[in-house]
Amino acid sequence: MSPDAHNRISGVVDLVVHGAWLVATVDDQRREIPGGWIAVDNGFITAVGSAAEREPGARRRISADGCLVTPGLVNTHHHLYQNLTRAYPPMTNAPLFGWLEGLYPLWTDALDEEAVHHAAWVGLAELALSGCTTSSDHHYIHPAGAGDLLAAEIGAAAELGMRFHPTFGSMSLSFKDGGLPPDNAVLTEEEILAASERHVDRWHDRSHGAMCRVALAPCSPFSVTPRLMRETAELAERLDVRLHTHLAENEEDDEYSLAKFGMRPVELYDDVGWLTDRSWAAHVVRPSDAEILALGAAGVGIAHCPSSNMILSSGVARTSLLRAAGCPVGLGCDGSSSADSASMWQEARLAMLSGKLATGAASTTARDALEMATRGGAACLGRAGELGELSVGAVADITVWKLDGPAFAGVVHDPIEGWLRCGPFGAWHTIVHGRPVVENGALVAKTLDEKLRRHAEIAARFQP
Repeated sequence: MSPDAHNRISGVVDLVVHGAWLVATVDDQRREIPGGWIAVDNGFITAVGSAAEREPGARRRISADGCLVTPGLVNTHHHLYQNLTRAYPPMTNAPLFGWLEGLYPLWTDALDEEAVHHAAWVGLAELALSGCTTSSDHHYIHPAGAGDLLAAEIGAAAELGMRFHPTFGSMSLSFKDGGLPPDNAVLTEEEILAASERHVDRWHDRSHGAMCRVALAPCSPFSVTPRLMRETAELAERLDVRLHTHLAENEEDDEYSLAKFGMRPVELYDDVGWLTDRSWAAHVVRPSDAEILALGAAGVGIAHCPSSNMILSSGVARTSLLRAAGCPVGLGCDGSSSADSASMWQEARLAMLSGKLATGAASTTARDALEMATRGGAACLGRAGELGELSVGAVADITVWKLDGPAFAGVVHDPIEGWLRCGPFGAWHTIVHGRPVVENGALVAKTLDEKLRRHAEIAARFQP
């Protein structure tokens, strides 16, 4: 009899995380359990209990004494390859369009499978250290001869043990066609649609608890045609996968859409068939009040990226209004060249702070930000009830936060508010599908130094 089969019969589970100061389940009832524990078996949560309830036997036990335990954080928007040009001096103070025009040539000329693999590995490791267990990635540059870049980053996620939602991004309009990217950064629409179907067929896992799922993600209204947006929406419907793109990001986005299409970005989004609960959109900084209601009525997910929105001076998204309208709102780190830090804890804190700034001090609490970082992100990815909460049957993606030291001195009554108002800090344990990726504040993978060394060599190619 296998050890797993013996465990099932004997009632012994794989893992128990126990003795928490507080377990914040973020479940349907939003239970918060002092002295709580979580039982995990075969990658899924089998029980959540209080100090008064008996814990099951376990092959392994992790103490959460003095710690806050939350669901693993979910990153709904990223461009992992961009950490190869972090804090690149010529572009550090440029607005969105100028920033893209300056960086597209660097990215396009140097991208290959090795570069994308190392950028993804380092970026996902950084995310894991910040408490993230699931990350999406919007990779939309596929230069001729660069190789299979989606496979390169999927391989990196598998090496680390991170749950991954890559999107097959695309651009079909180069600068000569009225878009922003150079000619060698784009593909034909026929190539894009064929590759989209091929990647879904190869990588998309529909099973409960899947470690890899693929979405389709034309980059933006200023890099693809309305025809490609419509046909991608139709393809996603046929393949039953999700849709992702950038939307209503800043004033330049508004001006371009009005000049080119005679419509505001959200109107265009509706016109091409994307105003649906199959889609989630990045940024959504500038919708009108009426557009917020339309997005909410359709159930469109929002990837809120506060760091990037501030660095690029795009504005402050009104997340409390979007959530009230019915939009699932998650958080995203965005590309490392605009946000420069892949910390989901930082994005959660900034979501709380910018929310207060945009719509009032009481509009966005630490609990609101935690919900966005967990169950809101899960809903954006189409995995509500499966990710982003600590409940029986959900995946065992768990983050343990050690609230000690000078930064947390004086936090007595509310560890959730303390978690986000104090700091900064990273995760003490990050557990993905029942397996630690970060233990005692350090990455489990033993190849970090080697990956960082090679990443530095590759990054030097991108920055003349």
